[in-house]
Amino acid sequence: MRKIFLLLVVALLIFPLISALNLKIEQVSSDEAMIFGLESPVIFHLKITNLGSTDDLMFYTFFGADIYPKGTIPIGAGETKEVEVGVYPRPDFNQIGRIKFDIFIKGGDGSEMTYPLMVNAIKLGEAFEIGAEEFKPDSNTISVYVDNNVNFNFKQITAKFKSPFFNLEKTFDLPSYQKQSFEINLNKEDFRELMAGYYTLKVEISAEEEKTDLEGVIKFSEKDIVTTSQDEYGFVIHTKKITKSNEGNVISESSTILKKNIVSRLFTTFSPEPSIVERKGLSVYYTWEKEIKPGERLEIVVRTNWLLPLLAILLIVAIVILARQFSRTNLVLKKRVSFVRAKGGEFALKVSIMVGARKFVERVSVIDRLPPLVKLHERFGGETPRKVDEINRRVEWHFDKLEAGETRVISYIIYSRVGVVGKFALPTTTALYEREGEIHEVESNRAYFIAEQSGKQVED
Repeated sequence: MRKIFLLLVVALLIFPLISALNLKIEQVSSDEAMIFGLESPVIFHLKITNLGSTDDLMFYTFFGADIYPKGTIPIGAGETKEVEVGVYPRPDFNQIGRIKFDIFIKGGDGSEMTYPLMVNAIKLGEAFEIGAEEFKPDSNTISVYVDNNVNFNFKQITAKFKSPFFNLEKTFDLPSYQKQSFEINLNKEDFRELMAGYYTLKVEISAEEEKTDLEGVIKFSEKDIVTTSQDEYGFVIHTKKITKSNEGNVISESSTILKKNIVSRLFTTFSPEPSIVERKGLSVYYTWEKEIKPGERLEIVVRTNWLLPLLAILLIVAIVILARQFSRTNLVLKKRVSFVRAKGGEFALKVSIMVGARKFVERVSVIDRLPPLVKLHERFGGETPRKVDEINRRVEWHFDKLEAGETRVISYIIYSRVGVVGKFALPTTTALYEREGEIHEVESNRAYFIAEQSGKQVED
């Protein structure tokens, strides 16, 4: 009986040892980070091997505000499982640096063991590095980046990039030790006046309710780019416009030379005035020298006004043409009209035609046409017409010859019982004559009459 009692006591003492929690734990990850101000948990990756019997594992700690996984995780005898353990930071947590703490693993029979973990407690700004690639004035894009330097998975962070060259806002996930790059299209008008050098890149990063401001450097590489464009337009007033633009980011020396001859220079103006004027033979050289800053434009306007010399030439040509035309005109017709007061109150006009010969002409026929709505009075002044065609409304006079300098005056009266209001136009008079065996034709001016309370004669 005593032996049986001793066996029971030994069994009760040995059984807890046999069924006690027996785990092999290996931490797969390392250097996990805890970010101040964030509620997101720190994730530890553990590789757990059960060296004992089948069990249900539960995790807890006194370090954080909470932990997951919640509940229990079953693990068979000899089984190996990889478990993610998340530890939520406490709201009052304020330690900085590497902190060592324990997590507790409890078995289904109540037995438990501890495992030490270490976390790197940092502020949000210490987790990132930001920067941008080097670029030149003729670049169309630039690449910027945010680099996660710690073992912490960021979800839905927002980065606002600000620089003299661009502004950009992006929202993205950034896993542990990963780098996120963004390519930005550049608007060259935003930095066309900036010099080469180093510029500050400012980035505001927001994660959950926490924000941090970071600064990086952008290198704006030197490049000398000066473009020249030229535009010419106008004939009478000829304008040449030369434009030089500094599209680089360094100050550039500009020298522009223009050549003019001694005639065109008299009618040429410049804006701005040239720096140097040199005369070599029949040519004059104009030079503009200027330093052009980045984004600056030099516009040279050269305007040659040929209007005055052209008008002078046209006037001379016109005088020559008129003189030649006048010298070639053998017979001149001049027509005029005047108002006549009729006894019966009819509307009446007196038409006068002067026929002047500059040179000897013969067989001269003067033909005049009557306007509609009027009748021809039977009285004629000066020469009497040879033929009156009332159907075709034509009146003709004939002269056998006219000596040089001889003048004949023809006149007649037209009237109408219907009053005329406004401008009354008379047709031109035509003359046919013979000179040295050749037949020529000449026309008179056109005569007008404006019918008002008092008659007013108009001639062209």
